[in-house]
Amino acid sequence: MTMPEPAGARPPGGARRYSSRASGWPVLRTPRWMLAGGLVLVAGLTLAAIPHHPSTAQRAADLRGMVHDLNTGIESCAGGVNDSITALRAIESGGSHDVATAVKIANQAAENCSPANSMPMEDLVQYQAPESLASFHLQDAVNDLVTWGFPLAQRVGGDVATLVAARTQAAVTRASGQLRRDQQSLDAQRARIDRLIGTASTALSAHVAPPPLPS
Repeated sequence: MTMPEPAGARPPGGARRYSSRASGWPVLRTPRWMLAGGLVLVAGLTLAAIPHHPSTAQRAADLRGMVHDLNTGIESCAGGVNDSITALRAIESGGSHDVATAVKIANQAAENCSPANSMPMEDLVQYQAPESLASFHLQDAVNDLVTWGFPLAQRVGGDVATLVAARTQAAVTRASGQLRRDQQSLDAQRARIDRLIGTASTALSAHVAPPPLPS
């Protein structure tokens, strides 16, 4: 037997009513300090994303620092080449007859131009030009300087050692021709380096000279 519902339990139309009262569970709210921290973080990320444009003075300082580093990296190799050419000229002019010492100087010069034997040259191979100077393509100058030392200057050192030690006119002629060709390659490489660094120095009024490389 179905019991009748109490009067007023079902509204007209048969739909039941549900209470809209809160369930009693607390509503979690984000602390104000956390909101403030989030805003600071967003502001910091926004500022970090804005590209930094160094001043001309800063870029000039970067160029001077870079050339100083390049000088340090190539100094031993360049000095060795200069010493070997000086020794060769002394032998050819008759100012010296110490062939053994001249050959030793030239071979040492060749070793100093190899990244495998010279830590400064190894550092130069890994050197990266400052990003502030990217528009001047100075990483090309770094790469050209590495090539100037290895293998070009290394070859010149070997050529001098071969020429000094030559005993016949035919050997002297061959060694002289090879030395001349390698020196021409050395000069062409130096010209590219001078042009790149000179262009940047002029544009930035940095008043810095390219590395002093012997021919």
